Amino acid sequence: MNSVSYFFAIAAASVALLSVVEMLRRQRFRERHAFWWLLAALLSVVVSVFPATLEWASSVVGVEVPSNLAFFVSIIILFFVTVQHSSELTTLEEKTRTLAEHTSLIELRLGRLAERLDSQPDARDK
Repeated sequence: MNSVSYFFAIAAASVALLSVVEMLRRQRFRERHAFWWLLAALLSVVVSVFPATLEWASSVVGVEVPSNLAFFVSIIILFFVTVQHSSELTTLEEKTRTLAEHTSLIELRLGRLAERLDSQPDARDK
């Protein structure tokens, strides 16, 4: 790895890590959403600073090409992000449906009360 690509990898991984941390700091991410992104950013920083760790990990796992291991780990992390978001989306859809049902019931009750009030003679008319 030449020095330009080495420094580029460190810069890109650092920007990714700083972006996630800054989004957490500004509360654009919640902690439970940021876990997998922090893990990915930290792994990329470690691998970019110490490229031999990826070669070592690939030899331990038995992967011949270290970049294949990096892609595989990236896919696994993205899989977990997707599963987490799908789970939260399902929960939010259920809450939205429940809120819509409650709103409809409240509107129905309000309409019935308005009809009752309109049909009753005014006490002031007497």
